[in-house]
Amino acid sequence: MELARYWRYHGLGGLDLMRAQFVRHRFARHSHETYALGTVEAGLEEIRFSDGVERTGVDEVVLIEPGVVHTGQSHTADGWVYRVLYPSVEQVREVADELGVPGGTPSFDRRVIADAPMARRVLAAHRAAETGASLAADSQLHTLLVLMIRTYGTRRPQRQTRGIGRRSAARVRDLLHATMPDPPGLAELAAVAGVTPYALVRSFRRAYGMPPHAYVTQLRVAKARELLRQGTPPAEAAVTVGFCDQSHLSRHFRRLVGVPPRAYQRGVQ
Repeated sequence: MELARYWRYHGLGGLDLMRAQFVRHRFARHSHETYALGTVEAGLEEIRFSDGVERTGVDEVVLIEPGVVHTGQSHTADGWVYRVLYPSVEQVREVADELGVPGGTPSFDRRVIADAPMARRVLAAHRAAETGASLAADSQLHTLLVLMIRTYGTRRPQRQTRGIGRRSAARVRDLLHATMPDPPGLAELAAVAGVTPYALVRSFRRAYGMPPHAYVTQLRVAKARELLRQGTPPAEAAVTVGFCDQSHLSRHFRRLVGVPPRAYQRGVQ
């Protein structure tokens, strides 16, 4: 049996949360604009990153930073049950500023943390936000971020550039954002970047963790989420962001977000 709930907690300036039980569901390769801070309540989850695979279970905390491309699925036939908080960069940065952490985007020294007390704090904060006890939830969420940054925070290393390949990929990424919802084809993108289509796909995947077409799908889903939060009907949102119909949006939306568009809209509103 698979169940998932995605909703928005309005304290601390707004924070998305998810609670799910998945068995066969597999997340497509994706990244978040926010942090993803979660813990498994039952089962074992397998998360694939560009540099390897992590497995996480009960009494562990998963912390995925913004922009980190990954997938997710069960490591066993029984599935997994988990809860996730999605604090924004601004929220984490604000707490880091309170603690005197040097400037820049806060980072963490590992993605899977074996820390049972911290995992219990994640569960407690998540449950408080779910029940709507705003003062308790605000306090527990804030304390959780303070402890995570104090205990596991580190400076994000400078990302090394890769010369022409990275510059070409960056130009293409900027063009994809500028031409949404109807970006150019691969040949035109390659011409803009001044490289062959094959070289473009390689450099883009190396820079952003996925090929251009998958990146566009993620952009479309991200824009659809924004429209759904504003009350736009799913069918209208689908066409607006460049999907051919609502079923096309629903298929990609669930693979990236974990719930269908209509369920997401009910939760965040």
